[in-house]
Amino acid sequence: MALHIDTPLLASTAFPQRRVWLKMEALQPSGSFKLRGIGHACATYAARGARRIVASSGGNAGLAAAYAGRELGLPVLVVVPETTSERARALLAREEAEVCVHGLSFQEANAHAQSLLGPQDAFIHPFDDPLLWEGHAGMIDEVARCSVRPDAVVLAVGGGGLLSGTVAGLRRQGWNEVPVFAVETVGADSYAQSLAAGKRVELAAIASIATSLGARKVSEHAFDLARTHPITPIVVTDREAVTACLRFMDDHRVVVEPACGAALALAYQADGPLIGFENLLVIVCGGATATVAQLQVWDAQLG
Repeated sequence: MALHIDTPLLASTAFPQRRVWLKMEALQPSGSFKLRGIGHACATYAARGARRIVASSGGNAGLAAAYAGRELGLPVLVVVPETTSERARALLAREEAEVCVHGLSFQEANAHAQSLLGPQDAFIHPFDDPLLWEGHAGMIDEVARCSVRPDAVVLAVGGGGLLSGTVAGLRRQGWNEVPVFAVETVGADSYAQSLAAGKRVELAAIASIATSLGARKVSEHAFDLARTHPITPIVVTDREAVTACLRFMDDHRVVVEPACGAALALAYQADGPLIGFENLLVIVCGGATATVAQLQVWDAQLG
């Protein structure tokens, strides 16, 4: 049994000068697309004999692992950095996960999580695991079942899990030529910087409020995909991302976090790189830790 749900594909008229299809991954039970791949990975590892799930994430990946473990009847340990918000910790506890706080960054939390692994534990990486990409690819299968063939896809990119899964899904449908616009925010733009440099670049720190995009270094697989698939990196500002979140909330009555807002910000642009694309698919990846109040605070600060 799949742990995720098939999400709605909505035709939206809220975006300028083009038809936009919204894949509403924000409606997954854990709050984001992460449940697709992480649920698939957790179920696979459980079938192989795992008796505990260990994850490293202060956000959506940890929440997806916690939800999946609870549904599978397995205990879950999530290691988060000290920068993880109280809301995120509370949501993890609500999913009955054990929360361990360690280190100032994801890298430190991730290393500590791996040091805690026992022989019957399964480790869940937030974005760098082929099982995750296989699970995420199901989004595109659902789009195809709705008889929609996009001429471009817009999504947010952090570590590259969503990007890797989306390209896998496009290829599974034979849509090898459909371009992908991979959007980041300034200060969390490791993918754009890496493609510009021709090698993977590790950011010294994350300098963006879109912390779900806060992978200081993208996965090797996501970087390599740009050699074999048409992928265009796009960078927007935090202000553009937050403005898009608030606008999307008014247009569609759904709250998403700034990482998702980055992709929406590009879709809302009346001009720019999307000119000429008339049938656009936007992955509304979601984000469970954002609140209306926090978005309003960011809007006031950035405005």
